[in-house]
Amino acid sequence: MTFLNSRMTRIATALAALLLATPSMAQEKPALTVYTYSSFTGKYGPGAKVKAAFEAECSCTLNWVASDDAGSLVARLKLEGEATKADAVLGLDMNLAAEAKATGLFRPHGQESAALTLPIAWTDDTFLPFDWGHLAFVYDSTRLATPPSSLKQLVDDPNGPKLVLQDPRTSAPGLGFLLWMRAVYGDGADAAWTRLKPRIVTFTKGWSEAYGLFLKGEADMVLSYATSPAYHIGAEKKTQYKAAPFSEGHYLHVELAGMTRTTRQPELAKRFLAFMLSGAFQSLIPEGNWMMPARQPAGGLPASFADVIKPERTLLFTPDEVRTQRRTFIDAWLAAASR
Repeated sequence: MTFLNSRMTRIATALAALLLATPSMAQEKPALTVYTYSSFTGKYGPGAKVKAAFEAECSCTLNWVASDDAGSLVARLKLEGEATKADAVLGLDMNLAAEAKATGLFRPHGQESAALTLPIAWTDDTFLPFDWGHLAFVYDSTRLATPPSSLKQLVDDPNGPKLVLQDPRTSAPGLGFLLWMRAVYGDGADAAWTRLKPRIVTFTKGWSEAYGLFLKGEADMVLSYATSPAYHIGAEKKTQYKAAPFSEGHYLHVELAGMTRTTRQPELAKRFLAFMLSGAFQSLIPEGNWMMPARQPAGGLPASFADVIKPERTLLFTPDEVRTQRRTFIDAWLAAASR
């Protein structure tokens, strides 16, 4: 009897717990899973503030899932295919947009893009930009008094500055520079790489490693963004870091987001994309992601962005051109860099 009574007590307790849990389970907030890159959600990125701001207005839970960079995001989506848990993806690189679209995993974003403030017109109905910046070479003006004023001067001067670059196979800015060289030199890009090679300290896997080596004094200049000096001004109160303006123009880097076709939360994903273009999100970009916002915040840009260089010419290949030519360009770069 004691055993029976004890067993009945446990069953009754379990039933009571289930009855008590049922109302709260019914009230669970919907969850949105957004794939992005690690620096966006990292200690110094805007991810935590974006999450808090969106959750405050959506009565939902925003779950970030981070990969290394834009290339890793595309690779992950290809691997997961229809089984992906992503409702939306934030952090795709425009140079990989056609490749991402070719996965067939994205649906039209359904957002109005007329208010975007990019240096190019935006007509893509699948991906939306959330920030952008021109690639640029950053230098320390206390160590390099007279930087090159053009890409050709940078490449062709055998006594020019030592450089740290990123590998175009693994890095978004690295791929951007590969295309920048093509945009300026055309078919002469391979020979230009050969001339530049003696002054390249190394090719790093990603931007962080390259910039870290530059800050340690391993090179005179580093491939980065025109907005990078704003970080040093805004976060460190240092003004010696500059971006060198080049006469041929600068290659454009645009970061994108999109909603997946397989999402179980289509309305919530669409709401997130709308929020992404709102002032609440865009105001976090300049001094959170240290890039230019895709839509100018009502209060304008922070004071740290006052001296960001404004290239007279924007260089750009279309996503389809990149998709068809990328392998050829990289193979040619590998051959030239090994000479």
